[in-house]
Amino acid sequence: MKKEEFIKVTVNQSGFEYDIHSLVKAFYPADEVKVLVGEEESSDSKETLHIHLEKEAVWLTHVSGGSGTASFGGRKALLPAGIERPEVKNRLKKLIYEALSEHTGKKLPWGTLTGIRPTKIPMSMLEEGRRDEDILKYMKDTYFISDEKGELSLQIAKREKILLDDLHYENGYSLYIGIPFCPTTCLYCSFTSYPIASWKKKIGFYLDALEKEIDFVAESYKDKVLDTIYIGGGTPTTLEPEELARLLSKIKNSFSLSNLKEFTVEAGRADSITPGKLSVLKEYGVNRISVNPQTMKQETLDLIGRKHTVLQVREAFAMAREVGFTNINMDLILGLPGESIEDVQKTMTEIEKLNPDSLTVHSLAIKRASRLNQWVMENGISSLKNTDETMHIMAEGARRMGMAPYYLYRQKNMSGNFENVGYARAGKEEKGGKSLKRTDETDVASMRQSTEGHKFGIYNILIMEEKQTIIAVGAGSISKRVYPDGRIERCENVKDVASFIERIDEMIERKRKLLED
Repeated sequence: MKKEEFIKVTVNQSGFEYDIHSLVKAFYPADEVKVLVGEEESSDSKETLHIHLEKEAVWLTHVSGGSGTASFGGRKALLPAGIERPEVKNRLKKLIYEALSEHTGKKLPWGTLTGIRPTKIPMSMLEEGRRDEDILKYMKDTYFISDEKGELSLQIAKREKILLDDLHYENGYSLYIGIPFCPTTCLYCSFTSYPIASWKKKIGFYLDALEKEIDFVAESYKDKVLDTIYIGGGTPTTLEPEELARLLSKIKNSFSLSNLKEFTVEAGRADSITPGKLSVLKEYGVNRISVNPQTMKQETLDLIGRKHTVLQVREAFAMAREVGFTNINMDLILGLPGESIEDVQKTMTEIEKLNPDSLTVHSLAIKRASRLNQWVMENGISSLKNTDETMHIMAEGARRMGMAPYYLYRQKNMSGNFENVGYARAGKEEKGGKSLKRTDETDVASMRQSTEGHKFGIYNILIMEEKQTIIAVGAGSISKRVYPDGRIERCENVKDVASFIERIDEMIERKRKLLED
């Protein structure tokens, strides 16, 4: 029986395995990558990288196949005396990148960056008062990031900074409410979700537990300012109108909403949206919703298990407009199974006809817990195509609709090694294709004015930048407390719905420990 081939990396010290794996996997997306600490060379791997960290240098050797032939050997990066661990990691990743880029002929758009929040780097440099050209040079020299991605991350960081400056960091918070039910589970999904059909008669018990948790948060943070609320899932609109009304009434009666800047409900699936549900959302002050097709190709919708039609997407969007929603987001995914450049262009054409207020473009990520992972093993990764061209199709379509990029994040194993970008109506003056100017005192006022009347999702920025405490309630949700010194502590709720209901007092006690001074 033929041995399974994989890309093997050996390293003599622990602590860098995650970053090594993420970077090597970006160069070899179709192969399994194994990072082993202290493992000796073996002949069963397709290719092997040997990494040896010493006190003064890190060495890299590459062995091709089972032949044991070193295709490059003795490459090294110097480690000056007193160098801090983060810089050791950076030099190690640069060494790997340069070697694999030369070996494979590939250049990664995000260079050596493997974290999910690339805008944190330009954001911190903006806060230090650094100039645009200095920031871009640092991003390119330190992480080998492309000029295009450098400009994108800087542009987004500027918008984020302006929007976040008006939030209550030390005396405020945002609230996330998780509704972990869906009509069906999509092929690519790894979120906590349960088929609503199995829970129809038990939703009341879930809401009972949720309300108990809400009561605790409302009392604990009664002296804090609530800036944003986001109800996600799952698909919150799997709840019936009366169940939605019960939840939203509880929120209205439990919290002061006088300072609320944004109230989002992820309507999501078109097959869960009805005029009655939308009317309830509108009645209780929800001012931002999502109607998420992911694609406008029916064959793909069928394949990924969305269980709704393209026509239903159009109808759901029209319903939301008719009810009076003026801030509607739509989510799309690039790199879905079998989709071509022409399919992506057709989807963008359909979205432009609907003309939403914001658009979130996701690069498909293959999650281990999703059914997509098994599908890829059976069908191969070559059918998942995401390219510069498909990314540009979406960016240009957003620009034509008057949108600008306003938030960005990345995930492991993303199709094409790209990113997820949120686009939205930019405001009164700024158009979608216009870059922001340097942030000197003269331009700050202009930038602020240009974001008035924007359709940006503030909560989306907060969850990425981690600058404000987010209290999360519901099964599978994670609360994050952000301290004035930047330290972050988390606590999780159990994912299983039945366990969440049964152990709600324990979930509340976890929050009590997180929130106590």
